[in-house]
Amino acid sequence: MTKQYLKPLALALAVSLALTACGKQEPAANAPAPASTAAAASSTAAADLGKSIFDVSEIDTNINACQDFNGFVNAKWVAANPIPADRTRWGAFDQLAESSLNTQHDIVDKAAKGAATAKAGSIEQKIGLLFQSGMDEAAIEKAGFDPIKPKLDAIAGLKNGGDVADYISKSYVEGDGQVFAFGSGADFQHADMQIAYANEAGLGLPTKDYYSDAKYQDIRDAYVAYIAKALELTGVAEADAKKQAADVLAFETKLAAASLSPVDARTPENQYHFVSVKDADQATPHFNWEKFFAAQGVTVDKGFSLSQPKFFAEFDKLLAKAPIAQWQAYLRFHTIDDASNYLGKNFQDNKFAFYGKTLSGQPEQKARWKRVLGAVNGSMGEALGQLYVAEMFKPEAKARAQELVDNVRNALKARIQNLDWMSDETKTKAIAKWNTFLPKIGYPDKWRDWSGLNVAGDNYYGNVMAAAKFNYDYDIAKIGKPTDRKEWGMTPQTVNAYYNPTDNTINFPAAILQPPFFDAKADDGINYGGIGAVIGHEASHGFDDEGSQFDGAGNNVNWWSKADREKFDARTDKLVAQFNAYTPIKDKPDAHVNGKLTLGENIGDLGGLNAAYDALQVALKKNPEEAGKQIEGYTQDQRFFLNWARVWRGSIREKQALLQLNADPHAPAALRAIGAPSNMPAFASAFQCKPGDAMVAPADKQVKIW
Repeated sequence: MTKQYLKPLALALAVSLALTACGKQEPAANAPAPASTAAAASSTAAADLGKSIFDVSEIDTNINACQDFNGFVNAKWVAANPIPADRTRWGAFDQLAESSLNTQHDIVDKAAKGAATAKAGSIEQKIGLLFQSGMDEAAIEKAGFDPIKPKLDAIAGLKNGGDVADYISKSYVEGDGQVFAFGSGADFQHADMQIAYANEAGLGLPTKDYYSDAKYQDIRDAYVAYIAKALELTGVAEADAKKQAADVLAFETKLAAASLSPVDARTPENQYHFVSVKDADQATPHFNWEKFFAAQGVTVDKGFSLSQPKFFAEFDKLLAKAPIAQWQAYLRFHTIDDASNYLGKNFQDNKFAFYGKTLSGQPEQKARWKRVLGAVNGSMGEALGQLYVAEMFKPEAKARAQELVDNVRNALKARIQNLDWMSDETKTKAIAKWNTFLPKIGYPDKWRDWSGLNVAGDNYYGNVMAAAKFNYDYDIAKIGKPTDRKEWGMTPQTVNAYYNPTDNTINFPAAILQPPFFDAKADDGINYGGIGAVIGHEASHGFDDEGSQFDGAGNNVNWWSKADREKFDARTDKLVAQFNAYTPIKDKPDAHVNGKLTLGENIGDLGGLNAAYDALQVALKKNPEEAGKQIEGYTQDQRFFLNWARVWRGSIREKQALLQLNADPHAPAALRAIGAPSNMPAFASAFQCKPGDAMVAPADKQVKIW
């Protein structure tokens, strides 16, 4: 079960929710190209590599950079690179992710072919057998839904709420949690220790609004049809399946009403509610937490976080009052839904028809090898990362990335020290937090031990469930133990980066340390505008609206003076207003970005880009000859912003764009290309923009935070 409490703050939402593009703003008639485009190319070594590092022929000089910077940098590329049929978006992140997938495919395919002769118990053998079992379509089709029949039979035998509570507890023991999420996490008040967290979950639709808002009625209807079909595939008669599907929607609607909105979920106080086991049992008299913990083999000393009291009150009410048939329908459906990707083609197609086509607008399923590779990553991701790093990540790349991390962090420190709106008292505490940042680059210092996981070559569902239990046991074994700041929450092969507020770490997986983000051969402008801004983004998360509520030790405590917090909020309110005004979907003027939901990421972009720009200036001062040269007609400052925009290039299908606006804490990609630069005088100076240009925020609306 995916943990729902305070999530690490990632640069992008990987490949699950899309980065949306916005409709291009039309440039003024006969708009001039920036002055730099007519300049002669530099003769430096970096310029000689310019085509491979940044292809300036992709720039559309017919678009005025000061009016539509995203279009200037990315319009030609977007027009020439349509979204593949098996994706909901396509852009720089996705291209790099696709490259990573192809490398991983070679690794797992080789492991599968060599599994019979591989060292017994090695990660190569286990990954090979897991991938092999997922690619054995004949065996999967022959098995039908036999793999989940024991669970369906157990659900059919439930008699009352007490039986349901016992079933949920047993499901968790097997690594197959239902209704709520449960796992380990750093204690918000004592972050050096891991405690147990129980969190709201259990919904099949993206957010609570999908259950009540009239505009999502068509999606609710399609969801009910999907549920009914899923039930029919396991032998439930059509009429009964329709009735059960209606019961599932009604049941989830009650859970949704007691759940948090995406905006509310970003508030730390809504993610932590520490109680004793005795108090928890009083809060949910029909679900015995002491009994649950005993079944999981977990010892809870002083207490745990029953994180969303309203949700668990509703859960307990349903245990007491919901008809057993409704509980059975809900558990039956989610058992099928959870298993569908590991069962036969009819189950997979049914799930894709709703979640892929209807909800996200994806025309075609991904190739089977990609879907199975997704399961390998979900089951043994760090083990696959160990093989990926050995093949793809060079020591010199890590050393260069470390240098950039140090430089950007130092620039952020200087920005904090020079703030004109923050008191010295609060600055001192901010710098104390800065001093405790732990940057992690590439991959873990110590790899996980997989010796307890048994994998067979002919049982795909069984392998996935064995891994789920193995990983669940690994997670809950941390409860009551010290927090390990060196542990990673993202695999090395993931094209992303993240900040974790409860351990104050900034993390940069190996897969993102590649072009367009990072190139060891590239000039400083390109690298600081790419990975430098990513580094600054993650470090700035430590001081965004959410991260700023945690100290350097990872504790959720207030280290701000009242006056300074008010000044901070006034500045972030302007950023909320800026993004609230954006309407990124063509022909949907009422579909706005949610400035509150995306605030943390937007603060990260603004703070990160400013810090990276400052770090670039420091680097150029050390090399004044390079600073004064142009590469293929562009200055270092311009190349800095060009690469920032290139990172966010891409397009997205409309349904996925709408889904992102509703549920994703990241703003649409095209808006990230322009949002932060429009608040920076350095951008206006670099491209000779003037007041009144679209890329120059008016003085009274210009946002300056860190």
